[in-house]
Amino acid sequence: MQNKKRILTFASAINEALCQTMEKDKNVILMGLGVDDPGGVFGTTSNLKEKFPKNRVFDLPTSENSFTGFAIGLAIGGKKPIITHQRVEFSMLSMEQIINQAAKWLYMSAGQAPVPLVIRLIIGRGWGQGPQHSQSLEVLFSHIPGLKVVCPSTPFEAKGMLIQSIEDKNPVIFFEHRWLHLTKGNVPKKFYKIPLGKSRVVKTGKNITIVSFSYMMIECLRIHKILKENNISSEIINVSSLNPLDIENIIKSVKKTKKILVVDNGWKNYGIGAEIIATINEKLGKHMRILCDRIGVSQSPIPSTISLAKFSYPDRNTIINVIEKLLGKSIKISKNYISEVPLDQPDKSFLGPF
Repeated sequence: MQNKKRILTFASAINEALCQTMEKDKNVILMGLGVDDPGGVFGTTSNLKEKFPKNRVFDLPTSENSFTGFAIGLAIGGKKPIITHQRVEFSMLSMEQIINQAAKWLYMSAGQAPVPLVIRLIIGRGWGQGPQHSQSLEVLFSHIPGLKVVCPSTPFEAKGMLIQSIEDKNPVIFFEHRWLHLTKGNVPKKFYKIPLGKSRVVKTGKNITIVSFSYMMIECLRIHKILKENNISSEIINVSSLNPLDIENIIKSVKKTKKILVVDNGWKNYGIGAEIIATINEKLGKHMRILCDRIGVSQSPIPSTISLAKFSYPDRNTIINVIEKLLGKSIKISKNYISEVPLDQPDKSFLGPF
């Protein structure tokens, strides 16, 4: 008899990963602003303070640079700290510690001082967050040698990749798009790990390769359905690990389709899409003609008002228009896909930033 699927939200999958690793290893420590609040960082840390002692789940003052240094010291000393920031922007106050300390100690110690530190960073748009609280800054961390950077897009990935991140000897930057927290998917109850540094072919196709990660992967899967109705076969590749970046699945796909579109969560300029396309051209450009394009957030600070913010973010129509140019054909959108995904509120239950 086939096992029944077990459905959890993305947030619950994160919560379960935290709980199972903390039960398995007493060295795992969870810290950050709001981790012991009733809201529990969008539900991801709910009830953990009741299950574990205060010295393993605790709130921190708004002194990000100091407590990051504290966490790095714990990691070097044998603990496995997890820092949770309710916004990626809060981590900007601790960049010296992340870039000059966490990312470097394993190398400077000739492998004798690993830093098993996980920094959870919440990204995402909406609810009038504006220029300072709605950015996706994956590329800043992906640029730094010594840091691993992951961006899961499903509850299954969220649990497995977080467990793997916690058990990794290197510092891992773990991005969570807040529009994903309420999405649902199959998540096994067992303790399992998903290796970092791997890309995955989500949908196979032959006409065009579409690459994305995090929340924009959800948008690309919606686009896949529209393309299928137009007899266009698209291959969708999920790069949930940005550093290290597994380019092999992408190269294999592009050899087949000769066309690639990278849909980024962050700004288009100097972004993840630029890195992927540059690598493809370095490896394949001398041997075949490849049509490439990339999509990202408009190159400006994010407006607070939705009337302006709607021009900042790529949507279904933006992606379809670029695909039409790459393929040289028009794409019709049936009535099933007329409704637009909201820009400011992913779900009616989402009533604010915290």
